[in-house]
Amino acid sequence: MIPSDVKQQLIGIVGEKWYLDSSNDLYSYSFDATPIYQSMPDAVIIPETVEQVAAILKLANEHKIPIVTRGSGTNLAGGTIPIKGGIVLKMTRFNQIYEIDQQNLTATMGPGVITADLHHAVESVGLFYPPDPGSMRISTVGGNMALCAGGMRGLKYGVTKDYIMGLQYVLPSGEILRSGGKAVKDVAGYDMTRLMVGSEGTLGVITEMTVKLLPLPETKRTLIAFYKNLVDAARTVEKVITSKIIPATIEFLDQGTMKVVDDFAKLGLPTDMKSMLLIEQDGPEELVLRDIEKIAEIAQQEGAAQIEMAKTMEEGAKLLSARRAALSALSRLRPTTILEDATVPRSKLAEMVTEIERIAEKYQVQICTFGHAGDGNLHPTCMTDERNQEEIQRVEQAFDEIFHTAIRLGGTITGEHGVGLAKMNYLPLKVGDGGLELMKRIKEAFDPHHIMNPGKMFPSQGRRRLVVKSS
Repeated sequence: MIPSDVKQQLIGIVGEKWYLDSSNDLYSYSFDATPIYQSMPDAVIIPETVEQVAAILKLANEHKIPIVTRGSGTNLAGGTIPIKGGIVLKMTRFNQIYEIDQQNLTATMGPGVITADLHHAVESVGLFYPPDPGSMRISTVGGNMALCAGGMRGLKYGVTKDYIMGLQYVLPSGEILRSGGKAVKDVAGYDMTRLMVGSEGTLGVITEMTVKLLPLPETKRTLIAFYKNLVDAARTVEKVITSKIIPATIEFLDQGTMKVVDDFAKLGLPTDMKSMLLIEQDGPEELVLRDIEKIAEIAQQEGAAQIEMAKTMEEGAKLLSARRAALSALSRLRPTTILEDATVPRSKLAEMVTEIERIAEKYQVQICTFGHAGDGNLHPTCMTDERNQEEIQRVEQAFDEIFHTAIRLGGTITGEHGVGLAKMNYLPLKVGDGGLELMKRIKEAFDPHHIMNPGKMFPSQGRRRLVVKSS
């Protein structure tokens, strides 16, 4: 509960309209896109300026009130659930693109800008912002940055951290700081910009960001290849890369995902096949045509049973849109859909997919797998019902084994969704006790009172009990 005198001071900072604490308002901010977890905040505050953010954080820090920064709430690791109550700081009023600098190839904006809106704005002047998370039509650039989101173009272009050049951010003390900028080269001191990217709201609040842009690719071509088994699809991915071709996108769908996506998007896919690859290349037309023809040749050599080429860029875009709809399509099957992102080296892709199938069979749970095959980032997705506690226990055991398998194969527990609440107990598997302790010391330096997104990322005891959502 926020003391009444502190509440009045907070209202004085943002205005009564932007301070919410009715039960109806709070309920909307008690959960995010992660299933199962839910916890009510004490208030929601929607600031408009960096000065307001600084004043809110300073006051919260003095009274040790938790702060959970939130954009659209699309994250899939429980990162914006206020498990210790306190204030949800909603940053959606910071929704302006301040500048598109065509000389320096940068864009500067607030964290509340919708990712797809940024894409449209820069593409209208012939530029390109590559990170494209599946939730880009809803998610904010600030949320992408907080979790270091990836997307289907990660193989060729990298992820969010590769495009953040400069930040303005606010510490819990209320200090307003800047790091980085438009300079392409900048090695002055520690790289605070990269540290903030992927910090999941545990260190400070981002209020402005400058991102790197690229020239818009001249053309795109899309190919789909279908396989009677998983191994041939994985070998195709390996062979394409070792042939020194780096496609913009190599997406993998297993048979279960293919069937659901086909039913959802009416594409006429051959759903008797075990797997498919969706491959897109972009760039100069001559290079794109050469690469796509070579990829088709490799796919045939590696056992593809059927290969199809999109006839136009529009047809290719439709195929990629269908792939983006995989989670939505799968979520129609059961009341609860849990999507994860275990990631392994490309060379271990086939083994990881095979292991996921084995684990699903072992625990008698329904798991479909799709993902970014080009960078080894798989999304095993379990369709279940959170009201069935016995089944949920088996789901948890299955994902526990999936994460341990990913680590054993040289991978990681998360490639693009972040640690948040859902995977914090698995973080020591990846970073070790020493790495975890170092991260905690960094956290202490930024946030000595531990008000910034408490109970996330780091394994902890005695956190506020979570409420399980009911259908």
